Amino acid sequence: MRRRVRSLRSALTAAVTAVAALGLATVATAPAQAATPLPARVFAPYFESWTGESPAALSAQSGAKHLTMAFLQTAAKGSCTAYWNGDTGLPVAASSFGADIATMRSRGGDVIPSFGGYTADTTGTEIADSCTDVNQIAAVYEKVITTYDVTRLDMDIEVDSLDNTAGIDRRNKAIKVVQDWAAANGRQIQISYTLPTTTHGLAASGLAVLKNAVTNGARVDVVNMMTFDYYDNAAHDMAADTKTAAQGLYDQLAKLYPTKTSAQLWGMVGITEMIGVDDFGPAETFTLANARTVYDWAVSKGINTLSFWALQRDNGGCAGGAAADNCSGIQQNTWDFSHIFAPFTSGTTTPADDFSVTTTPAAATVTAGASTSATVKTAVTAGTAQTVNLTVGGLPAGVTATLSPASVTAGGSSTLTVNTTAATVSGTYQLVVNGASPSAGHAAVLSLTVTGGATQCTAAPWVSSSVYTGGQQVSHKGHTWKAKWWTTGEEPGTTGEWGVWQDLGAC
Repeated sequence: MRRRVRSLRSALTAAVTAVAALGLATVATAPAQAATPLPARVFAPYFESWTGESPAALSAQSGAKHLTMAFLQTAAKGSCTAYWNGDTGLPVAASSFGADIATMRSRGGDVIPSFGGYTADTTGTEIADSCTDVNQIAAVYEKVITTYDVTRLDMDIEVDSLDNTAGIDRRNKAIKVVQDWAAANGRQIQISYTLPTTTHGLAASGLAVLKNAVTNGARVDVVNMMTFDYYDNAAHDMAADTKTAAQGLYDQLAKLYPTKTSAQLWGMVGITEMIGVDDFGPAETFTLANARTVYDWAVSKGINTLSFWALQRDNGGCAGGAAADNCSGIQQNTWDFSHIFAPFTSGTTTPADDFSVTTTPAAATVTAGASTSATVKTAVTAGTAQTVNLTVGGLPAGVTATLSPASVTAGGSSTLTVNTTAATVSGTYQLVVNGASPSAGHAAVLSLTVTGGATQCTAAPWVSSSVYTGGQQVSHKGHTWKAKWWTTGEEPGTTGEWGVWQDLGAC
């Protein structure tokens, strides 16, 4: 997605991880599996995978069964190895989100891994910009496909990556290699391109990406337009602009693919909104009324994908504020946008036997070393009562939780007991109570505030002259900070919400 420009020091240097890249060359021999294709119409909002939150838990809470996982990129320019967010602690492996993806699939959902994004596209760490070997790029794509058994990959290409003609050509050549591999192994795989747009269709740079794909014989299944951040200093009706942008894309696709029918062309269109206030400011505000209009239009046109940036922003926690990664900037209830868009997904129905989960109270305060409890209530919302298995996630160090009983018949209750130790770090934590039945899954959150706990920082102090890479943690001014990407000399707490340092809270 398009994000506000972040500063990078000129000292950023290339690092080639040749050994790891060579290791990826064997991925193409991995056996194919009968992965389930995505629905013909799918709502798949972006999930910010660097926050430490559980995609399965937020999927259950929001009702968004499918998520676009942002983002995969290299740890440094010149590398041919991809990680989630360029964080070497989050490799392409089952240990990174594998359990969450399995849980989502058990509930009828899935994920779309997305390569690129603003940070990668401006730092040379988008995989095809970073790696100059087409076969190694293809091997990375294949590794993601086989590791997570997915049927679609997304390529989020913007800013500098739109001008990197060599990277564009390598990417599309690699896509063609992957598509040939998938066909030879009986595996279905779709490719979506997420591209910035004007209010009347793709700009020339975005269109050039698609033209190069045609030249290389790479099939593009979905063109996902980012219908926000126009930066034209004009007031916008964001729903109306979505419609004109999509019509412009349709006309462009009709010239690129002259043999396709009108329905097939509309079936290649994807739309990603930025809910609430976007990066430009209040003049580009996507409202709940806009969402309802776009939903009705999307259904009538038969477009393929409806999405927004980002799931963690779907709340009114900063009403009246600027664009942020964790709230929409407008007055709304949590998950309002998700609830409007969720029915867009075709091939899914409300479970015949369904239930709800709540915690009472929804928030609790405990002194470190003490315990607290809450009641977990379930209720039948459709059909007949089924067995609901309960688990708790999001527990910080020093906190344990038990459920008694751990399984109830829908309509029943369980007691959640939370125990803390004296060493528990003070702060507020979101404990997620997950409920799973044979036909559905839901979650509730207990907001736990720990007081009087540990305050010492365990991470090493930040040093201005040190180089930090994605995933590394430091302590600074009583907080723990996590680097999102490569940095040096940028003081934690001074770079803002768009900056390199993620605040993990007081320590």
